Amino acid sequence: MTTTFHNVEPDKQQRIIEVAMKHFAEAGYKDASTNKMVKEAGIGKGMLFYYFKTKYDLYIYLVHYGLDVMEQEFFNQVDLSEGDFIERMYQIAKQKMHVFKHHPHLMTFLQTVLLYSKENQPLPPELIARYETLVKEGMQKVYQNIDVSYFKEQMDAEKAMRLIEWSIGGYQQTLTEQLKQQVLTDTLIDQYWDDFYGYLAVLKQAYYKE
Repeated sequence: MTTTFHNVEPDKQQRIIEVAMKHFAEAGYKDASTNKMVKEAGIGKGMLFYYFKTKYDLYIYLVHYGLDVMEQEFFNQVDLSEGDFIERMYQIAKQKMHVFKHHPHLMTFLQTVLLYSKENQPLPPELIARYETLVKEGMQKVYQNIDVSYFKEQMDAEKAMRLIEWSIGGYQQTLTEQLKQQVLTDTLIDQYWDDFYGYLAVLKQAYYKE
């Protein structure tokens, strides 16, 4: 974080970060407009470039920031003591929702980073390496210390886990798109978890022993 941006009040920092991530995610690095960013964030363009000397500096800062959040608030929160794969996926989904609630554009932004960086503005090699390492280590945590004895006899547990992951991922993607259009209240989130756990119960019936 730049020293000047570090001194900005936290709410304003967060507003600038989320707005910038949103525009980079939607338009890519090359076409993202700093004019639109400052207008939506409610700051002067001169202030943005006071905090970050160039558009590229802002972009690099956002990638570092996004990876920090994903590491600290998501991947490091995976409970490796939970051996039930579906229960672990439930916990991971809840943590992902926590990140989405507080950083609504972060995951979409990070998903586009490598694609746009290859097409427009290359990232420093060490940042690409950090990105790829974080994703690899994060995925390893999803499958680490899983108790495959939960699965039905004769079932290929590895393939079953992949199918479960895809099912949950598809459901979450659909839900995330819906939630982008709504205000995330505690009541809405509680409804989400009630519905979600109902789907998980069906998955347990399909894949787990009685």
